[in-house]
Parts: sequence; structure tokens; C-alpha cells
Amino acid sequence: MGLQRCARSCGVVVIIAVLLVLGCRKEESRATYAPSLGEIMTFNQIRHAKLWWAAQAGNWPLAAHEVDELEEGFRDAVDFHPTHKSSPVPIAEVIPIMTEGPLKVLRDAIGKKDLGGFTQAYDALTEACNSCHQATNFGFNVVTRPTGNSFLHQNFAPPPKEN
Repeated sequence: MGLQRCARSCGVVVIIAVLLVLGCRKEESRATYAPSLGEIMTFNQIRHAKLWWAAQAGNWPLAAHEVDELEEGFRDAVDFHPTHKSSPVPIAEVIPIMTEGPLKVLRDAIGKKDLGGFTQAYDALTEACNSCHQATNFGFNVVTRPTGNSFLHQNFAPPPKEN
């Protein structure tokens, strides 16, 4: 009986000690990471190029995915950097104005698997990017159609259809 009481008491002491340690522990502060505008736009530049190569290869599901990713990147730029450095216009206002129309036309062309329509819409998006750069004092950053595939480790062809 004395041994059981001792074991029970030790168990209670252990439980109380664990509760005290957990209850008194300082919550670790976690700094929230916010990507820089340059990081966001570098990823969007990659997506822009991959979008081009996907459409050129006829991989419309990949092209649709890259448009989604581009749009997400634009949203991140607006959310994390509503204003930026010496830009005379708020990023949060200019990005949606410049990109919503071209992105919609791109989605339509991708949905129709229309390479000609895609090319026109892609060029319109590219021009919108450059207009945005001009409006925000980043006109030195000129976006163009890719002329060489930098993604040698990715096959842009559509996957083979399963039987």
C-alpha cells in the first residue's frame, strides 16, 4: 500500500511539473516573413516565361496553372507592398488596373487553346507590365517575350494522354 501511494504521489508530482513547465513557457515569437517586391516580381518573371513556353508547346493545363501563379504573385505584390519606395502611385491600385484585363483575355485564349489569341494576350500582358513599371518609376525593368528557354530541366510538352 505504501508503494502504491508513493507511485501515485510521484505520478501526480510529474504531471504537475509538466503542467507548470508548459504553462510557464514563454511563447516563442515568430517573425512573419514578407517577401520583398523584388522577390515577388522575380518569381512572376519566371512564371511569365514559363507561361510562354507552356503555350508554345501546347501544354494548356500548364499555361493555365502559370496564369494562376502570375495572378497570385500580383496579389502578393498588392498585399505585401501596397506602396513602394518612390513610386508616385500606390502599387495596390496600379497592378489590378494594369493586369486584370490582360489576364482575363489570356485565360480565355488558354481555355480555347488558341495560340494566336494567346500570343496577342501575352503581348498585351507584357505591355501592361512595362506600363506598370513606367508608372511606378521602375521603367528601367523592361519585360519581353522570352527568346531562349532558360528552363532546360523542364519539359513543357503536354503529358501523354492515358489510355
